[in-house]
Amino acid sequence: MRLYLSSFRIGSHPDRLLELLGSEAGRIAVIANAMDTAPADVRRAGVERETDALTELGLSPQELDLRDFFDRPADHFAHALADFPAVWVRGGNAFMLRYAMSRSGADTALTSRVREDTLVYAGYSAGPCVLAPSLHGLELCDFPDDVTKTWGAEPLWDGLGILPHAFVPHVDSPGHFETEACGRVAAHYRSTDTPHRTLRDGQVLVVDGEESRILP
Repeated sequence: MRLYLSSFRIGSHPDRLLELLGSEAGRIAVIANAMDTAPADVRRAGVERETDALTELGLSPQELDLRDFFDRPADHFAHALADFPAVWVRGGNAFMLRYAMSRSGADTALTSRVREDTLVYAGYSAGPCVLAPSLHGLELCDFPDDVTKTWGAEPLWDGLGILPHAFVPHVDSPGHFETEACGRVAAHYRSTDTPHRTLRDGQVLVVDGEESRILP
């Protein structure tokens, strides 16, 4: 299993992302559905920012919009993902991202590929947050009701379970507008004895096989 999980954007260790990819460095799918509540021009600019940053690393990014796979057979997304050795899942609303993953079949496809170690899962903020066993606690920083307002459906509270703990980004990161809210999430997890790991912006949690460590 290979994970590159940043608190904010690429983080301070892009070299480790390239090392995880190794000879497969090249195509990388970009998933930006955590931004689905944003106006179209804002969402588009957000995707372009990610693709530009990944291109600067020598990668070839391409967006896979999960909305294109809603209510289609689950293997449609798996087929679209098949040619990509890596995925970059950007931040935004974790509940919107989790819903899109479920409705498109991306949750099943991504979990299978990660556990088979045929895909590097990378991203930041909401992207890593959905890998936890549960999304409970994230309502202190994100809006689960956005799922109902946007899609008329109930939000999902189960995570993908790839990580054995919750992921809390932007902690002690004064330059980020969500740092106080994420601090409340971390405090909630501490008070409820919920396993979790906190990251400051710039830090990256790297999982490479049995090795798991936060890089400063």
